[in-house]
Amino acid sequence: MSDQSGASSSDVKAGHLLVEHTDGRVELADDSLIKSSPFYNHDLAPVKVAARNWSTYNYVALWFAMAACIPTYMMSSGLIASGMNAGQAIFTILLGNTIVLVPILLNSHPGTKYGIPFPVFARAAYGTMGSNLPALMRALVACGWFGIQAWIGGQAFDTMFNALCSAVSGGAVNWHTLLGGPYFDYTGTEWLSFLLFWCLNILIVFRGMNVLKKVESLAAPFVLVMTFALLCWTVSRAHGIGDLLHQQSKFATMADFWKVFIPSLTAMIGFWATLSLNMPDFTRFGRSQKEQTTGQIIALPTAMATFSSMGVVITSAAVTIFPTVAMDQLWDPVKLIGRLGQDQPFVVAIAMFTVALATLSVNVAANVVSPANDFANAFPRLITFKTGGLITGLVGLLMQPWRLIADPSGYIFVWLQGYSGGLGSIAGVLIADYWIIRKTRLDLADLYLTEGSYTYTSGWNFKAVAATVIGCACAWIGALVPALKTFYDYGWFVGFFTSLAVYVALMRMGGNPSANTNSL
Repeated sequence: MSDQSGASSSDVKAGHLLVEHTDGRVELADDSLIKSSPFYNHDLAPVKVAARNWSTYNYVALWFAMAACIPTYMMSSGLIASGMNAGQAIFTILLGNTIVLVPILLNSHPGTKYGIPFPVFARAAYGTMGSNLPALMRALVACGWFGIQAWIGGQAFDTMFNALCSAVSGGAVNWHTLLGGPYFDYTGTEWLSFLLFWCLNILIVFRGMNVLKKVESLAAPFVLVMTFALLCWTVSRAHGIGDLLHQQSKFATMADFWKVFIPSLTAMIGFWATLSLNMPDFTRFGRSQKEQTTGQIIALPTAMATFSSMGVVITSAAVTIFPTVAMDQLWDPVKLIGRLGQDQPFVVAIAMFTVALATLSVNVAANVVSPANDFANAFPRLITFKTGGLITGLVGLLMQPWRLIADPSGYIFVWLQGYSGGLGSIAGVLIADYWIIRKTRLDLADLYLTEGSYTYTSGWNFKAVAATVIGCACAWIGALVPALKTFYDYGWFVGFFTSLAVYVALMRMGGNPSANTNSL
């Protein structure tokens, strides 16, 4: 290990001296300077190299745990409903997740190198104050996702409690009638189950990242095994895999297929476009670039394709078992398990526990960690990681997730596709700034200081803001102007490449900020 900063010690401003390890990871030799800054708190601070202990397995487990959720399981349903056959649907999912893996890995690098979370990383491009723009845009999407996953987990809890109540009472007590209702279209026990699951999410946030790491490591293999068991059970009861896998595509020509394929692919990219921004929140704990990169390449496309394929096979077998039941009832594993185990309540309870665990693991990791840091970044001295997590949960409630998920077509083609253009615009700026403009060199201390390399104009880099706004405008204009709908269909791609090109052009007009002798 050696002290290296790109300049001699006498040339480096006090508190800026860096320690570069042989594997390329960097930390401050002395962090006393940044601790007094209003942009600093313990949760946003660079992780010491000694505390960066996430291995390849931890990243594999993280992605498998996050992928093993109800939206992934049901992802193929919307694509098949739009006219694709099962093979086309799985290919679209696999391709979309392979594409989004590229910006995920590019934005993961600074997390591992400098030990910084996403909103602090964003300060380099957007400024110490301007970073709140991408951070809060990302946080708003995460709040919506948190609410959706919490509602799904609450539904699993409700089914589990109903099964246990039936088993204990011998069928004499109906759980769903205990608290009356419906209240706003749902029973009292559904609202109670939702609230309990919501509280469990917040509890894990309050226990910290080490508890989250343990939850992810345990949840991934358990959920994978239990999902495979459900697959074997349904195929056994159906005496085969059913006919859904052999169903033909409804598209007569390639042109017809392309009209659905492109917006669907954009939606698939949008599914993890959130993590393509805030992956530094996790890679800041990585033991090395090699381990976090290997873990993510192995896990993300594989996990998404595996779980969505299982959803197709299970549903296909379920059609044979329940030929008169509506397809939307069979695609939903919570409702399907309730039917499959009507005479086996303990089986239902175990299955619902698995669903709840899977939903919990993805919700806290994907939808609470980032916005908690994002809200803390807005007011570092007032909002901690725990407080930010609580704010996330409350905003998620206000977004009424039961309405967001009620319509599968709206979920894929409005919710996912819509926000993907905005997040793609942010990703374009971040990647352009870090890889093209700065060539991976950052002044770590200045990311936390009121006066430094990233102060720009009162803490705002308006060139980054302009590039983001132009990228969003190009990505979203097709939603308002029918003649430009293609731009909206390609939303993530349009936003990403537009903002990247505009940002590079604007920054090079004003000189190269990477020419900083204190950066590494």
